Amino acid sequence: MVDFNADIVSFVSLGNVHLGESIDLYLDDIFNNYTVEIKEYTLPAPLNETRYAYSVQNGTLIIATTTDDIIVSVGCNENYAGKYKGKLYAGITMEELSQRSKDLRILNGALIVDQDYGLSFTLPPPYDEIADSLEQIPHDLSLNEIYVCDHSGWLTK
Repeated sequence: MVDFNADIVSFVSLGNVHLGESIDLYLDDIFNNYTVEIKEYTLPAPLNETRYAYSVQNGTLIIATTTDDIIVSVGCNENYAGKYKGKLYAGITMEELSQRSKDLRILNGALIVDQDYGLSFTLPPPYDEIADSLEQIPHDLSLNEIYVCDHSGWLTK
């Protein structure tokens, strides 16, 4: 089931964990084979929705669900070995990411690559709060978190 080497597929899956499915499909696997920590959190206003985050193997995989157990995002840290399109991975530097992509944009503390709103790199603090342009991000900064989800709502109409 869960595979820390699986390809990262935008809008679909990370670690062979698929968006839109119930976390129940993965619970036996993750609890029997890995250390798991579960946290409850609330999305900021205006949503104010409760979510659950399953941190698998110290954040190697992070599965976020709704209160009715539907997977809405899957993330990973630099310990994850799979790649996006065979070239992008958690732990890549800002310089490498810039060289391997055509278009980067900062939205809501995340980097969107090549206008693909099904995948994002999380900017670490303090850059998630202060970076308004790519020039403000150091070239040697490691981008240690990737998330697969649906950020298409971030598209400007």
